[in-house]
Amino acid sequence: MRHHIPKPIQRLRPTPVRRGHRPADEIEATPDPEPEPLAPEARVREAGGPEDHAEYACSCGMVFRASVTTSVSCPHCGSGQAW
Repeated sequence: MRHHIPKPIQRLRPTPVRRGHRPADEIEATPDPEPEPLAPEARVREAGGPEDHAEYACSCGMVFRASVTTSVSCPHCGSGQAW
């Protein structure tokens, strides 16, 4: 059976700062340039596209959300919904 011998801890000395130089953590980062504004079509596309679902209220009292098509039926009673 092997015994694990821990390595001695090494103490690191701070890096000296040369004249006229600053450590990397003190250098100010330049912000990224602002992106070009998107065209209206691109904004809609990026937001997920146009809304393709609607809320329907059936005469049976059921209110439901379904895809916008020419033939939507109530999930409760099966009645066709006008569009």
